[in-house]
Amino acid sequence: MGSATTIEPAPGQVSPFRRFLIALLRRFGIQGRTAVIIVPYFWLLIFFLAPFLIVFKISFSEIRIAIPPYAPLFEYLEGIQLTINLKLETYKQLLEDGLYWKSYVSSLRIATLSTVFTLLIGYPIAYGMARAPKDRQLMLVMMIILPFWTSFLIRVYAWIGILKNEGFLNHFLLWAGAIDAPLQILHSDLAVYIGIVYSYLPFMVLPLYASLEKMDHSLLEAAADLGCHPLKAFWKITFPLSLSAVTAGCFLVFIPAVGEFVIPDLLGGSSTLMIGKTLWSEFFNNRNWPLASAVAVILLLLLVVPIVMFQRYQVRQIAEQG
Repeated sequence: MGSATTIEPAPGQVSPFRRFLIALLRRFGIQGRTAVIIVPYFWLLIFFLAPFLIVFKISFSEIRIAIPPYAPLFEYLEGIQLTINLKLETYKQLLEDGLYWKSYVSSLRIATLSTVFTLLIGYPIAYGMARAPKDRQLMLVMMIILPFWTSFLIRVYAWIGILKNEGFLNHFLLWAGAIDAPLQILHSDLAVYIGIVYSYLPFMVLPLYASLEKMDHSLLEAAADLGCHPLKAFWKITFPLSLSAVTAGCFLVFIPAVGEFVIPDLLGGSSTLMIGKTLWSEFFNNRNWPLASAVAVILLLLLVVPIVMFQRYQVRQIAEQG
């Protein structure tokens, strides 16, 4: 086989910025595949790690009535002596005040149950899309992603009109004779579950559909020829082959649902505790930025654990398949 050749663009076709970037990377010995990989790492460094370090620094500061509303962590006295004002009171308050731990536990509970409901609803949808005729699958995918073309806030507000006492759902149930009086659905945990499942359902359906659509259906035909019941064939063949997509979909739903603020604030009641609402209240109502930053740091650490577990699971799956 002949060796592959690399076609270099003509000098006139390369923009000045691109030539400068290529020269800069080559000056530091970075080229080829390394140059491609370094771009997303640089993006994460600027837009994720740097803001997190700022929040992490504020969490060790002391609250102050000023702009910004916290004391500097590092101060120079008379331009010579450097003092570090490291305060641990914010983290101590998180341990002593039950409100924050109740918010964490409630957020994890709501996010977990919402993820389970999303999986139970999304898997049949994805399975039906994957088994549909090829000429209809594109239309079905478009129907799943169509809500993304509308503002997230508008879609949540639409659920207020549906779930309120005079809303469409209660009118329909009264007309059907299923209830005698309007149900109090809005401003409850049930409304929060409905809002989260509806909003994050595409994040579950799309990875499941991508996995199920690529599955070799001859395996199910072979199982049927051997006398295997369709339901048993599903649990023995289809579901195990889609397990990686199930895991990916669950994390795509669970992680943003834990820190959700808009849905519990608009659809949930005053008794609905979620860490996103608590975080907003500390930042903008109480203006306690150090405590709010500590809450955000703990939340991020809680989310890092499942992310690392998922990454290790993916690496193990790739190693087994290789």
